[in-house]
Amino acid sequence: MPVTGVRLAILVAAAGLGLLVATVWAAGLGQPAVAAMLGIFAGFWSSYAALALGLAHNWYGTPAADIVRTVTLFTVTWMVVVAMLSLTTLRVPSSFRAIFFLVELTLALVTAGYINADASLLKAAGVSAFTFGAIGVYVFFDIASQATGGPGSRSGSASSGAANEHSHHDDRH
Repeated sequence: MPVTGVRLAILVAAAGLGLLVATVWAAGLGQPAVAAMLGIFAGFWSSYAALALGLAHNWYGTPAADIVRTVTLFTVTWMVVVAMLSLTTLRVPSSFRAIFFLVELTLALVTAGYINADASLLKAAGVSAFTFGAIGVYVFFDIASQATGGPGSRSGSASSGAANEHSHHDDRH
C-alpha cells in the first residue's frame, strides 16, 4: 500500500461508495447474503482509502516508524473478516469462493511484503488482486447476462446460491 498512491486511494473510495449503494440495493431487494458480502467489501475499500489517504497526508499523526505496523494491523484485521465471510459462504458458487480465497491470499502477501520489506511479495499481491478482480468481472458479466434474459455460465457462478436468493425468498410466500 504505497503511501504515495493518493489518486488510487480516491478511486478506491469511489469503489467503496459504489459498493455501499449496491449493498443498500441488495438489502432492499431482500437479498441479505448478497448485501452482507457487498457491505463487507464496501467497508474494506472505504477503510483502505481512509488508511492510504490518512497515511499519505499524516491525518492520524502516525510516525513513519509505525507505518509498517499500522498496515500490518489493517491487513491482518481484514484477513480475519474475510476468513469469517468465507466460512459463512461455503454454499455460494465456486467463483465467489475463489474471489474470497484470492482476497485472503492478497492480504497475506501484502502483510508479508510489508513485514519483510519485500517488493516481490507486494508484486505477487498485485497479481493476486488483479486475478480476483478478473473473476469479479466474470461474475458480473454472468449475473448481468442472466438478469437480461441471457444464459448463465457453464461454471454456475451465479446460476445458484446467492445470486438467486431473492427468487427463492419469493417462492416461500
